[in-house]
Amino acid sequence: MNTMNISLPAPMKSFVDEQVVDRGYGSCSAYIRELIRRDQDRQHLRDLLVEGGESDPAVAADATYFDALRTRVRRHATE
Repeated sequence: MNTMNISLPAPMKSFVDEQVVDRGYGSCSAYIRELIRRDQDRQHLRDLLVEGGESDPAVAADATYFDALRTRVRRHATE
C-alpha cells in the first residue's frame, strides 16, 4: 500500500481523532479511506445519474410502470 502524508490544522486533526474513537475506526488512515470510498461511490452515482438523464427513456415512467416495479420488488422480497 502506498502512503500519503497530509497536513491538517489542529481543529481538523482533533475532529479526525474524535471520529476514529467515536466511530470505531482502527486508525486515522482507516477513517480517511472510508471518506474517500464514500466520495468515489457518490461520484459514481452522480455519473450514472447524468448518464441516465442524458439517455432516451426506454419506457414511460408513468403509474403503470411504477405499479409493475412495485410488483417485481414485492415478488422478489418473498422469494
